[in-house]
Amino acid sequence: MKKNLTIATSFIVACLLSSMNLYAQQKASPPKVSKATVNGNEITINYSSPSKKGREIYGGLVPFDKVWRTGANEATTIELSKDAKIGGVDVKAGKYALFTIPGKSEWTIIINSNAKQWGAYDYDKSKDIGRFKASTTDLDDVVEGFAINLSDDGTVSITWDQTQVDFMIK
Repeated sequence: MKKNLTIATSFIVACLLSSMNLYAQQKASPPKVSKATVNGNEITINYSSPSKKGREIYGGLVPFDKVWRTGANEATTIELSKDAKIGGVDVKAGKYALFTIPGKSEWTIIINSNAKQWGAYDYDKSKDIGRFKASTTDLDDVVEGFAINLSDDGTVSITWDQTQVDFMIK
């Protein structure tokens, strides 16, 4: 009897773990992390990655000239272990929301002190640490899944659809 109960319990646990894994794989905008060490500064960017799915992205799904959460779901966050300059803005060690205002040829990048918020619905400009401009680059190929890549030299690249925006963390 005890052996049958143990087998049944193990089976149930295995089924639950499998279904949780399947659910995580099926999320429309799965969570992603980009990490790098830049001049001894441990930097982590957490975001959710939506897919293009044939949609018009910039100027459509993501309107021009409006604050965007820079991904999907919760606001994208950037965490620094040490003080840094992000796009020329002095930022103290800590965790921040990373918002953007996409434009046709230039984006405004926003570092906001409220890292715990859903999307940009409660975005409050008065909590901005700073803002700076970054130029867009048109890509030849379509990038299906939204991505933020952080390299060890401090370059942050935001890519989706046929647009890339880069800025530096020093």
